[in-house]
Amino acid sequence: MNFEAYETEAFFDELFDNQGHSRESAKLLVNAIESLAEGDLLKRQEASERAMHSMGITFNVYGSGEGTERTIPFDIVPRIIDGKEWDVVEAGLKQRIKAVNRFIDDIYHDRNIIADGVIPEWIFTSSKGYLPQCQGLNPPKGVWAHVTGTDLVRDNKGTFYVLEDNLRVPSGVSYVLLNRTLMKRNFPEVFHKSRVRRVVDYPDQFMKMLHHVAPEGIDRPNVAVLTPGIYNSAYFEHAFLAQQMGALLVEGHDLVYDGKYVCARTVEGLVRIDIIYRRIDDEFLDPEVFREDSYLGCAGMMKAFREGTLTLANAPGTGVADDKVVYAFVPDMIKYYLGEDPLLPSVPTHLCCDDESLEYTLDNLDKLVVKPASESGGYGMLIGPKASQKERDNFARALRKDPRNYISQPTLSLSRAPVVVNDHFEGRHVDLRPFILHRGDDSYVLPGGLTRVALKKGSLVVNSSQGGGTKDTWVVDQGTGQEVA
Repeated sequence: MNFEAYETEAFFDELFDNQGHSRESAKLLVNAIESLAEGDLLKRQEASERAMHSMGITFNVYGSGEGTERTIPFDIVPRIIDGKEWDVVEAGLKQRIKAVNRFIDDIYHDRNIIADGVIPEWIFTSSKGYLPQCQGLNPPKGVWAHVTGTDLVRDNKGTFYVLEDNLRVPSGVSYVLLNRTLMKRNFPEVFHKSRVRRVVDYPDQFMKMLHHVAPEGIDRPNVAVLTPGIYNSAYFEHAFLAQQMGALLVEGHDLVYDGKYVCARTVEGLVRIDIIYRRIDDEFLDPEVFREDSYLGCAGMMKAFREGTLTLANAPGTGVADDKVVYAFVPDMIKYYLGEDPLLPSVPTHLCCDDESLEYTLDNLDKLVVKPASESGGYGMLIGPKASQKERDNFARALRKDPRNYISQPTLSLSRAPVVVNDHFEGRHVDLRPFILHRGDDSYVLPGGLTRVALKKGSLVVNSSQGGGTKDTWVVDQGTGQEVA
């Protein structure tokens, strides 16, 4: 297979420029693929798919009539980002997450940003992610959002934009690590010559971050990953991370609060847990504080957290900054808390709670993307240019009924990358989810992150639950001496 007939069309392509020439950072890979014997790339693609299945790399799709458990689609052609370009993105993400953490701490304490008139109070008090029960909480080192998956997109000029921040329970990092394993098997030589930045140490970086935010006086904390169980869509990732980090994998019924500490029931008896990386939503954490009918968490967990004998990552209440209405104010947060201009631009956003923006949105539904403020996974959104008149009419009614719950954004001409389609390559739209670990005084950004691909031709929806797939993402430092792995 070669790229002779590959068309970038009018889109920014991750591997080729608009003249059809491979980008400097991608030349080694493109040459390697084109030098393979006929049919070899397809065999490697099929072998990779079998490997993913045998490793149990699956996710669950709720309500699917095709069975709930699927292997996530994987494309063998990696996305490549030049290291110098990535350095700017990394700095912008660190800046953004630092400001967001300052914001969350502020609104659960003094609310200076409200007093100074930067953000209206009702914006966050009306958010589904705002939890009054978290008022006055003091998580260790002042860190609320320990793990963030921030979604980035490029427009047709190649400029990166922040599309949204996922601060509650962002998923996908296990696919980054496993995609990398597969790619190192398929292209070992070009991988090392391209000097790809390493991602394999993510579990170690994660554990270091958690140890840094352990309860005071605990030098060797016991860490657990709290999962809702095997029927959760991301259960594979929960089990994988626990195994990679050397942490306990627990469900709510495994935990008990003994009056001071949260402990796990094990074959050796109760074991005190100092840090819980929780993969359940806030409302299910503790039935004594949030939902009374929850069996996913542990009664007393919030007492331990409030009294400082337990660290929860992410801290409950972080969802307030996950709200897509609050997202629109992140550039203001950066200026307010850090006194800096944002290094990464956000996608221009119209808040439908504003009368003028609502009318603009209603008048331009055929051109805009409309999203609910608190949903994730690509659900509940309208892509105006792709929608039918009936769908736009239904959305118009929903907007008028509950304008606070919606935002609108221009439909960006997302960048594309080549994917294998039968016996040739075609361009498909992609986004990027880097993962950021924040410890208070510094952040670690996983180089590249998860590239998600809208495998359906022309589609802009990249979510795996709606037909999307993944690629490995290579951040390359050719000729700089950067360590590779």
